[in-house]
Amino acid sequence: MLRLEPRAQPSTFWRYASPLLALAITVILGIGLFMALGKDPVRGLGVFFWEPIKSVYALSELMVKATPLLLIALGLAVCFRSNVWNIGAEGQFVMGAVFASGVALMADANTGSGFWVLILLAGVVGGMVWASITAVLRDRFNASEILVSLMLVYVAVMALNYLVYGPWKDPLGYNFPQTKTFDAITQIPKLITGTRVNVGVLLALAGAAVLWVFLFRTRAGFAQQVGGLAPAAARYAGFSSRKALWVALLTSGAAAGLAGGLEVAGPLRQLTPFVPAGYGFAAIIVAFVGRLHPVGMVLSALLMSMFYIGGELAQSRLGLPRSMTGVFQGLLLFTLLACDTLMQYRVRWVSSASSSRSEGAL
Repeated sequence: MLRLEPRAQPSTFWRYASPLLALAITVILGIGLFMALGKDPVRGLGVFFWEPIKSVYALSELMVKATPLLLIALGLAVCFRSNVWNIGAEGQFVMGAVFASGVALMADANTGSGFWVLILLAGVVGGMVWASITAVLRDRFNASEILVSLMLVYVAVMALNYLVYGPWKDPLGYNFPQTKTFDAITQIPKLITGTRVNVGVLLALAGAAVLWVFLFRTRAGFAQQVGGLAPAAARYAGFSSRKALWVALLTSGAAAGLAGGLEVAGPLRQLTPFVPAGYGFAAIIVAFVGRLHPVGMVLSALLMSMFYIGGELAQSRLGLPRSMTGVFQGLLLFTLLACDTLMQYRVRWVSSASSSRSEGAL
């Protein structure tokens, strides 16, 4: 029988190389999947890995997709390093979009040119408010933040649907469940003319730099990580576990809410039922593929956005379902988990007789 035995010292090299190995295995499995579906694997891989980067416009769309993924992943990294398992970033993203849309709908002819800043701040507040519900229930009643944050995703989606099907529905929108298109004054400033790239890219990169400084150059960041790695040591050092919980969840909620605000005031320019695009869940993969490190998450966000764009192109050009995006995301996640398991454990074949003797000795 096969048995997993802990390694005495996990390899430092494979700690950073295993995401690359996981990607290579994902590509190989993708080739097999395309062949099983009767599609040309070379063309299929080209749709996922070449089309998103072959032109300036394609690269701009890659950055548009990567921006919310990176922002949400940065916030989740603070949570996961603090041993706080926020699985509901999707709900915080949605509520950030809702709060930002509420402010955007207030714009009129007298609105100033910097109104978009207030829209983004509203998104941040929305994400923090939604994350604070999880923080309160975990802090006061020791509720599982995994279950609470996940269930709040569905509550956020229902709140969104109520608004776009009800009081915020555009009366001139031919009965479509959506708000009116936001006024031009609310548009997030663009960085490249003729594309959808806006200042959100700069905010995401600035967020990565701030997170690096916070985690590795400040006492507060050190306290967050010690609380996650060794709670007993954190208590002995006088670090507050309650403070770590609130900092982690509010930071994560703020980042997800900012991503939601950027999405509705940037590419979408209105609130629709299609705002929940799965970014909050995909960002979990981005965070772990990037090893919870700001630089790694920048690269993994670009990779995950390639999967999003590739899934859309596979639908139109290869006749494949759009769910191919989720398939590639799932393959990458499970291959990464497998590689990480083998990094921590070695597989040994133990005969049944030897196993029986060892159990008898115990």
